[in-house]
Amino acid sequence: MLTQLYIQNIAVIEKTSIEFQPGFNIFTGETGAGKSILIDAISAVLGFRTSRDLIRTGADKAIVTALFDHLSQDTIDALTGFGYEPEEDGTLLLSRELTTEGKNTCKIGGRPATVSILREVADTLINIHGQHDNQALMVSEKHIKFIDSFADVDELLTRYKELYTQLLNIKRELEKCNIDEAEKAYRIDLLTYQIDEITDADLKTDEEEELIAQKKRIGNAAKIVASIAEADIALNGDDETEGLVATLSTAKDAITTAGRYFTDLEEMAARIDEIYYELREYASDIHSYTADLEFNEGDINRIEMRLDMIYKLKQKYGTSVEEILSFLKKATEELSSINQSDELQHKLNVQLAHLTRNAQKLAEELSERRNRAAAQFTSAVGEELKFLDMPFVRLEVKNDVGELSNDGIDNMEFMISTNPGEPPKSLSKIASGGELSRIMLSLKNVIADKDQVGTLIFDEIDTGVSGRAAQKIGQKLKQVSKGRQIICVTHLAQVACYANHHLLIEKNVRNNRTYTEVRALSSIERVQEIARIIGGADITDTVLKNAEEMLNLAQKQS
Repeated sequence: MLTQLYIQNIAVIEKTSIEFQPGFNIFTGETGAGKSILIDAISAVLGFRTSRDLIRTGADKAIVTALFDHLSQDTIDALTGFGYEPEEDGTLLLSRELTTEGKNTCKIGGRPATVSILREVADTLINIHGQHDNQALMVSEKHIKFIDSFADVDELLTRYKELYTQLLNIKRELEKCNIDEAEKAYRIDLLTYQIDEITDADLKTDEEEELIAQKKRIGNAAKIVASIAEADIALNGDDETEGLVATLSTAKDAITTAGRYFTDLEEMAARIDEIYYELREYASDIHSYTADLEFNEGDINRIEMRLDMIYKLKQKYGTSVEEILSFLKKATEELSSINQSDELQHKLNVQLAHLTRNAQKLAEELSERRNRAAAQFTSAVGEELKFLDMPFVRLEVKNDVGELSNDGIDNMEFMISTNPGEPPKSLSKIASGGELSRIMLSLKNVIADKDQVGTLIFDEIDTGVSGRAAQKIGQKLKQVSKGRQIICVTHLAQVACYANHHLLIEKNVRNNRTYTEVRALSSIERVQEIARIIGGADITDTVLKNAEEMLNLAQKQS
């Protein structure tokens, strides 16, 4: 049961804390006071999809927290399944924070949680029924969901859907096998060419990087060889040029000869002689380098051709050698699959037949349980409708059994007859807005008996009704609230007067800012609010007496 709701910076609500009571809680207020915002805030803390636009203008973040007690076993099981647990006093706090930057923080019992976990836990705590639910009745494809909820076939339906998913996967595999012969021949030729081209290339994973490195080294080696060759010619000469060593030898001999006659040159001759032998040694070493660093022009051509081939393969099959090899693997597998398609097709057909038999068996079991439940469901809904002043409305479930589909073999649609003797017709074609509201309330009440959800929220479920029908809705909500907590947003006095706890939503303007506040009404204030709903702006003594009489009568009937 929801005991407290705290809202901060949600739309026009700056800050408010709302206390809820067991039984029947009602919200009323002027049009535009913010009743829908209250439902948006509750939806947010329950993990429903929300928007940053919900954050109050000028605020950085919005916060909603909800405190629950008297937790059901379903809630406790959901909590423990995700690794959470209630507080020692048996309560549970859910919270959600939204920021203008888009950050979304959820907590369960003070511990971080994801939105999806928050939603799954919240689904065991509260069910929200709004005006949009009435529209679900207008879509026949959604009717089967009501029957499934009543029939309690979740486990069976899950098993069926798992089989049906496998069945669809097998069908898709068969479609791949069932390509026509011309297409098959084309694919075989193409794949064979692609596989041969890549296989013949004999690629290695790191080959491209190694080739680029070799090319760089060879390129540098060529420069070295050229430079050393130039130095060798300068020192040792060639066929056309006398090198520096020979020139220095000539100079050395000439100075030595001159030194025999001119003693001052003897020292110089000795020094030149030393330089000559040192230079000749260097020249010999440099000449040997030219032999050791021979450059093969064919090596660079081989590398260039290999890199060019890899480049062309990358243009066809991927942006790297790894991707080319991955393409080769897939192409080989596809070719093998095509070549073995007859064998594979036979295997898949056997699996398909097996899955179809099992799925058909489960679908028929599901259909049988749905049909049994449909009879009980329509009977229970009929009793609800009688109470809601629709004694002649008869609800039936039309089931057009068909082929296997995601929901089984059933195509269920609600049909109603609104007057005795009239054949049932499609609900979506003949029901009025007021009838839809009461039919939806009846459906929800019947389904609610099947779960342990402690709180039901009705957002203007009384739309389109008035008078005695509205009073009946109030009585029904009061009746249901004896077994669980009811929170209802209404605009009808006939509904509001049956509540145990009346909350007023009112909008005020202060300093050119709009503020929505929520407060519990005293007995006197409650009479005045019921009178406002009845009489509008002009609240006379007669209207006040009528409001007081309505409240007293509702309490006596309760």
